[in-house]
Parts: sequence; C-alpha cells; structure tokens
Amino acid sequence: MLLCIDVGNTNITLGVFEKEKLFGTFRMTTKIDRTSDEYGMTIMKIFDYNKIESDKICHCIIASVVPKGMYSLTSGIIKYFGITPIIVGPGIKTGMRIATPFPEQIGADRIVDCVGAYEMYGEGGPVLVVDYGTATTYDLVDEKGAYISGVTAPGIKLSANALWNGAAKLPEVEIKKPATILANETVSSMQAGLVFGQIGQTEYIVKNMIKESGYKKVRVVATGGLGKIIFSETDVLEVYDQELTLHGMRIIFERQKKRKNG
Repeated sequence: MLLCIDVGNTNITLGVFEKEKLFGTFRMTTKIDRTSDEYGMTIMKIFDYNKIESDKICHCIIASVVPKGMYSLTSGIIKYFGITPIIVGPGIKTGMRIATPFPEQIGADRIVDCVGAYEMYGEGGPVLVVDYGTATTYDLVDEKGAYISGVTAPGIKLSANALWNGAAKLPEVEIKKPATILANETVSSMQAGLVFGQIGQTEYIVKNMIKESGYKKVRVVATGGLGKIIFSETDVLEVYDQELTLHGMRIIFERQKKRKNG
C-alpha cells in the first residue's frame, strides 16, 4: 500500500492507496515542532483506529510546502514504518515540464495538483487548477502537459483571519454563504464579503487567464477544503475533486517507480 502525505501550511493530509483505490484520508494540524516520534506514533494511532494495517504500508511519497518540519516527518516515517519516503522536488520524475523562468519557485503542492488534474481530467487539452487552501492558487497547464502560469491570492481563511485580527470590533465567524448578499448585520456582512468576494475573484481570474492564454477551451478543476462552497456557486468551475492532490502524488509515485525500474 502507498501512503501519500500532503504537508500544507494549515493541515497535513494523509491518503492510503491500494493501487488506484483510495482507502481513506486523514488530517492532522501542521506543527513544525513535532518530533519524529510524535509524527510516527500519531500516524500509527490514526491507522490503528481506522483499522488500516500499518505493516502493509510499503511505500510513501511526501509533498510539502513547509520545509522546517520535513526532517522530523521523514525520520518518523523511516523509524515507524521502515520506509524511506520519496519527496516531491528536484530530481523527481513528475511527468510535467515547468515552462516558467524560475521552476524551483513552484510549490510541490501546485505541481501534484496539476499532474492529477491533467492526467485525470485534462483529456489531452489545457487544464486550469484552482486550489482553495491557505492561499487560493490558479495554475494553468497547456495542451502538452506543461505548467505555464500561476496566480496566487489570499485564501478564504487567510482573509478571514486578517479581518478579525486586524479589526478589533470584528468577531470570528463561520465561513459559509449567507442567505443574501444584502447583509444587514456584522456576521452575515463578513460572510458575504468572504464568500462572494472569493466567488468574484475566482470568476475574474479564471476568465482572464483563459482569455489571455488564447485557448478556446480549458477544463477548470477545483480542489481544497473550502472549494466545495465556491464550486456550487459559479459555473466557471467544471470539476471539484477534494482528493486531487493525493491522486496527483499517487500518479507521480507510479511514474517514479517506472523510472526506477527502467
């Protein structure tokens, strides 16, 4: 079985695959001060509780945007699972060419999202991936499967935190779509700004990236925890796949394995 670990700024997402079948996903908060024992034991306990046999995990791949916690995480996987993880980064065969001036600046999470979207939904044409994470990212892949452009914007939670941390009288609110954009009190006013603002941002950026690219038809794929809220409110997003990142890592692992086996 394959263990995929997506280390984001807010959460660490674990996915366990048997070939192409995803058995389950599990999340833990990202804490860079965890020790290797804490990582290893926490993951083992999660698997034990969910009746996943840890000794059947024989491969692991990690994509991370948090370099500081990587030593402890990889050490924990080696110590508790007896596996040396593959790290998505330079030297790894992703199957995707990065056609930008500074390819090393493109985050591992964005690459695996694009690999997953192009392979699973691209259908041989260009694809635009929108990931609603700590940041909301927009990444364009051309018809040949090359990464050609990306836009980075504040995510919904990041914007929300800026509101209630930067303005003394604004409270923390649940991030959800209010009944109407015509808000008449503080909570729904903030919810309207956050959700409808993100919808407007999505529609403007997606439409203009496609327009300026010159492509007549681009498949638009959304992912990320809060993406489900936006997906149901706009027609510019064609597909929503919450597990896209994990599937992208699985695809990269298979390509790396084929490369190793010659």
